[in-house]
Amino acid sequence: MDASAMLVALLTILAAAAAAAVASSSLRRRKNQPPGSLGLPVVGHTLALLRALRSNAAEDWLHRRAAAYGPVSTISLFGRPTAFLAGASCNKLLFSSDKLAAMSSASFLRMVGRRNIREVAGDDHRRVRAMMARFLRLDAVKNYVSAMDDEVRRHLRAEWGGRAAVAVMPSMKSLTFDVMCTVLFGLERRGDHAAVRRELSSEFQQLVRGIWAVPVNLPFTTFGKCLAASRRGRRAVARIVEERRRAMPRGGGGGDLVTHMLAEGMDEEEIIDNVVFLMVAAHDTTAVLLTFLLRHLDGNRAAYERVAAEQEAIATQRRRRGGSGSGSGSALTWDDLAGMRYTWAAAMETLRMVPPTFANMRKAVADVEVGGYVIPKGWQVITAATMTHLDPAIFPDPGRFEPARFEAAAAKSAPPPFSYVPFGGGARACPGNEFARAETLVAMHYIVTGFRWRLAAGCDGGFSRHPLPCPNQGLLLDIEPKEYNEL
Repeated sequence: MDASAMLVALLTILAAAAAAAVASSSLRRRKNQPPGSLGLPVVGHTLALLRALRSNAAEDWLHRRAAAYGPVSTISLFGRPTAFLAGASCNKLLFSSDKLAAMSSASFLRMVGRRNIREVAGDDHRRVRAMMARFLRLDAVKNYVSAMDDEVRRHLRAEWGGRAAVAVMPSMKSLTFDVMCTVLFGLERRGDHAAVRRELSSEFQQLVRGIWAVPVNLPFTTFGKCLAASRRGRRAVARIVEERRRAMPRGGGGGDLVTHMLAEGMDEEEIIDNVVFLMVAAHDTTAVLLTFLLRHLDGNRAAYERVAAEQEAIATQRRRRGGSGSGSGSALTWDDLAGMRYTWAAAMETLRMVPPTFANMRKAVADVEVGGYVIPKGWQVITAATMTHLDPAIFPDPGRFEPARFEAAAAKSAPPPFSYVPFGGGARACPGNEFARAETLVAMHYIVTGFRWRLAAGCDGGFSRHPLPCPNQGLLLDIEPKEYNEL
């Protein structure tokens, strides 16, 4: 961060000190308040948590607080009193209570927009969610598999073929962006759409960095530069919306999400906000899952061998079906993906150990009772998925990578409701989880059947969780094409 931005950020934090002091005084007067403290003046626990996230020690930091104060405790984050909740019942409260509203940073709202599905509530949330659910429901996702197949093959040929090493995280981010452009937004690779894809890719990469920047809108700050990129990206999306609007009377472009939103009567601002939100959400979460799944399989040869055997069997079925003139076999089908049970169990285990979103935060819009305590109106409320994901009472030996936990045979010992929440839960569950599942399985099929891999020399496999899980060196792998490569 540049010096000027740091100065303005410091002034912003200091400006919040008076409010924090008032909140602290009020806190001491309240009865049944959660145990704990607001920590250091002004900064509270913010710096301690951020340091823990950067060093991948945040789980230990939170577990120590829960051990000291119980499942409901008081901390201070970003200058505001915050209730930290731990446990499945607390997850349920966070995702289900109408007394807790969405809460995003000022930077997020400026980059993404205020009318996206995450921010709206009540009837508006139900309306937008129902619209997206119809487009992302299971029977709709089945129709996207062929297009995903084409994008994955194209990407691996271009970015992995002929190379001795690859940085997985940047590669997977590029792949998931291409899948979104093709499948969700109907942007082709030729003609005018090719230029639009390049423009969106450039602006989107800048926009994402701005989500975590200090919200100081000056031309030379990170936030200012990223906000300018957000405006350019939104104008590009607006042109797509207008193109789809003109095509609708002629019956054109009916298969993409933007046209679907127009048909549902959403206005341009609402469409743009939700398109940008989907790009952020789908881009990062699936890329994180794919990256860390490869990392865990590299370190667990027994699991890798089972995944490889499963994928090779499906590849054999594809070859028997035939299909392409190149002799590489037909594209994957939904039935193929349905047979990838162990591969998806390995993906679910990866999500348990490394959830793409470390914490979920809400704001209390009314006093909330939980665990015998009262969380006052106006407080922040935060939960962390790892508090249940790494709980040995729920998942024995939680530090061990064991996909068998999620195989069908283990269904009788399925974890309690709201204890496994990589996709959220209740009314706030991610509507795109089936889309993410299909995209992950298609990508894993061609990676596993096309390449052997191992951690590159000097890459220790470590990672940081700030702001999202990110492996050292982007997870640098040495790769070698397999003898029978169907890309």
